[in-house]
Amino acid sequence: MSSQARFQASPALTAALLVLIVAAATIAGAWFFQLVLDIQPCPLCLEQRYAYYAIIPLSGLVALGAAKGAPRSLLIGGLVIIALAAAGNSILGGYHAGVEWKFWQGPTDCTGPLVNFGKAGNLLDQLDKVKVVPCDVVQWRFLGISLAGYNALISALMAAIAAWGIARSAKRD
Repeated sequence: MSSQARFQASPALTAALLVLIVAAATIAGAWFFQLVLDIQPCPLCLEQRYAYYAIIPLSGLVALGAAKGAPRSLLIGGLVIIALAAAGNSILGGYHAGVEWKFWQGPTDCTGPLVNFGKAGNLLDQLDKVKVVPCDVVQWRFLGISLAGYNALISALMAAIAAWGIARSAKRD
């Protein structure tokens, strides 16, 4: 079977590749905002990245397994884990967006990154360089939606794609 035919015939492969592309593009965008635009993440932002760090390699493994003819139960199991991680991350992103909109109180530990201050003589110099990013302050919005809000939407999309792959794979003979 040709690779194009396998892609079209395998919903697990299609779903895993779509999730891989979306997740990789999203985390690359997060790094771009942080490293190029200097929009530093708060602790909740960093926690939302954990799901991507799990989803990216897992979706790659599921795609590879689907391309190599792995058992359907294994592919469905991988997609279930992806769907659960993405759905959980969507909830976390929604919670963070609610904190930003002041719908509810955020965690008390949103005080920015810890820094190695080195020698005591350099402490004041180092404190001037620390950028504390509270979780309830929005640093960037587009169309009224913050990065946390976009994460909630993107994660929900990835969960839906994985769920589609599960449903379609389960129906196959």
